[in-house]
Amino acid sequence: MDVADMPQHIGIVACSAEGAALCYRTICIEGAQLLGPYAHPEISMHTHSLAEYVVRLDRHDWQGVAELMLVSANKLAKAGADFLICPDNTIHRALSYIAPQLPLSWLHIAEVAMAQAVARGCRRLGLLGTRWLLDSDVYPQNVAERGVTILRPSLAECDELNRIIMDELVYALFKPEAVAFLQRLIAGMKSEGCDGVILACTELPLILNDGNSPLPTIDSTRALARAALRRAIAAKGALG
Repeated sequence: MDVADMPQHIGIVACSAEGAALCYRTICIEGAQLLGPYAHPEISMHTHSLAEYVVRLDRHDWQGVAELMLVSANKLAKAGADFLICPDNTIHRALSYIAPQLPLSWLHIAEVAMAQAVARGCRRLGLLGTRWLLDSDVYPQNVAERGVTILRPSLAECDELNRIIMDELVYALFKPEAVAFLQRLIAGMKSEGCDGVILACTELPLILNDGNSPLPTIDSTRALARAALRRAIAAKGALG
């Protein structure tokens, strides 16, 4: 492949390890399916300690969260990335604080996930994620123009969902009890008229998928990875 036709360099602003790793692996593995054996776009990733994010999340310091994101973005720009992605739904809540200062364009995870939901014909979607995400407009602000409605869990369900994510999934602890809870939660959403569920936490696809969910799943992690892969390839004409 000629240098001029090489895919663009993807910069990953990472937050939690498991979600970022799934996104990274997806780009690499599926890149080979499009570009040939062992091939994938160049990728750089930067992440602060997750503790640095969590302490700011706990005190609702969204400006502080945004500043961490911007540090990562600037480091990735210096490393040669052409555009940025962030495989973490929650911290997108802080993106507006730094949008004018970003050194590169940013592919938004919620926009990608919603595009997939609409393409699959979903019109009423359950939303699963951390308590910070569920208490935000990261997804609602991206659905009104598409004629899609969002259903969020109850407060008690949000608390248990957040516990599973932050105490288990980010540590790669995958328990059958957690799967059973999520299946019951999604079944309840189905009974309230939902025709799909957004896995708006990048760790959730590690234990939920179309095979074990009562509703079709919108996997935000892989949707973002695939969108980044398509953009990286198309931007340089890497498929001819």
